[in-house]
Amino acid sequence: MEDVIQEFTWKDLFQVNYLYLCKSCEGQFEKLDVFKLRCEKCSRPLEQGGICRDCHEWENRFGKDPLDRNLSIFTYNEFMKEQIAIYKYRGDYEIVFSWQEELRRVYLKHYKKDKFTLIPIPLSEERQFERGFNQAEGIARCIGTNINQSLVRTQHTEKQSKRKKRQRMEATNPFLINGEVPKRALIIDDIYTTGTTIRQAAQCLREAGAEEVESLTLIRS
Repeated sequence: MEDVIQEFTWKDLFQVNYLYLCKSCEGQFEKLDVFKLRCEKCSRPLEQGGICRDCHEWENRFGKDPLDRNLSIFTYNEFMKEQIAIYKYRGDYEIVFSWQEELRRVYLKHYKKDKFTLIPIPLSEERQFERGFNQAEGIARCIGTNINQSLVRTQHTEKQSKRKKRQRMEATNPFLINGEVPKRALIIDDIYTTGTTIRQAAQCLREAGAEEVESLTLIRS
């Protein structure tokens, strides 16, 4: 990592500076918008446009998709894997601010005008105690303060990274609603893999009265 060279002005005295990485490290994050063709539902890079196989499989197996769309920002390249491991498993919470500018840019472009309310994917009590914080909530707080925490996780399950694709898709829904849900819900999470967790959350929100449910995730694996 290179030294960060800062030039201070009067403006810097009156605003928070959220740039925590040097340009060399920042350039190692790969944005998904470099791919011209992506799945219209989940942001997966494709060779042809339209909807990817996984999203088709979900609807074929379970019926109407409760999730309108997922929008992801970065790919899960080796550098990002290292940064997420530092963030989630080594407790370096402040690294989340290195993504704040991009998170806010995407939110303002796609969701702000439609007044979506942020709903971070919750952790079980055991996982929250283990990590000391909820990584999805950290991401949500980088975006804004309009956060709704009516979504509750009732089951402590095996980490998704240790499950096979079919096990993830067939898992029982670990969420329930405790409180009022917004009409326009924007689910926030760190990584979109098969989309099972987010769709389970979306299903609960739909059943509780949400009319539009989308998700914004930091990474598309």
